[in-house]
Amino acid sequence: MLSRMGKLLAAAGVCLAAIAAAGAQDDPNAPTSTWKDSAELSFVVTSGNAETSTFALKNKLWRRWEKSAFEVNLGGLRSESTTFTLTATRDPGDPNIVDVDEDKDTQKTAEAYFLNARYDRFISDFFFWYVAGGWDRNQFAGIENRYTAVAGVGNMWHNTDHIMFRTDYAATWTNQQDVVADPDFDDKFTGVRLSYDYLHKLGKVTTYESKMILDGNVEETSDYRAHFLNSVAVNMSTHLALKVSYLVLYDHDPALQSVTVTPPGPPGPNEVLVELDEVDTVFTTSLVINY
Repeated sequence: MLSRMGKLLAAAGVCLAAIAAAGAQDDPNAPTSTWKDSAELSFVVTSGNAETSTFALKNKLWRRWEKSAFEVNLGGLRSESTTFTLTATRDPGDPNIVDVDEDKDTQKTAEAYFLNARYDRFISDFFFWYVAGGWDRNQFAGIENRYTAVAGVGNMWHNTDHIMFRTDYAATWTNQQDVVADPDFDDKFTGVRLSYDYLHKLGKVTTYESKMILDGNVEETSDYRAHFLNSVAVNMSTHLALKVSYLVLYDHDPALQSVTVTPPGPPGPNEVLVELDEVDTVFTTSLVINY
């Protein structure tokens, strides 16, 4: 599975990079530009009577030309929690002696990863077309692997040094593999996508950003989902910033989980399929490194 995923992502990356390179070569007036990168890091650890660890990483690598742009985004979130169980046993040879033992149980409480790439080509200052591809995994939301291919057009409504606002309209193809297979769900389907991207620089050091992606399954209209992200970053220097982000993930037709029925009943399956929650939220405070 991982080998096939790697091959698909590598092929998509090569195709998008080739398109990006061709776009730059087609424009003889393209200004000299360099690759830029922005990494977000967040790490929290507690120890003592309670042990938890949470690590989050996001990275954006991009380049802009006169009439085209290319970017690659990746990220991950992993959280673990350790619980302690104490047991006391009296020594049978001496009832005044009590032995205390400690057992530790460490479990993952959250885990999610994503990788995507996008190429934009401007036809005019107002109109552009784009292609994109991506993969994501969120097992706690029931998603083992989800591959998405996107092709569409968009409008750049405002693009200055302080404000950027664009909207996209696209067709999608999705291959979604759930942790628990739904017998009534077709894991390969076509869809439509509507999205916007808004960025506003407030003064010299503060930047507000808002993004929303709405995905719909045209083969099953009850299956739609939303990705809504808002963030504020404050620059501390040329290369460092502090950033707070709030992400809302909504799935109107969420994946299923298997729940064991107790006590066991009559002969037959002792498990039932139950829908997971429709909404997941992630609040992150991170250090941003720009270079």
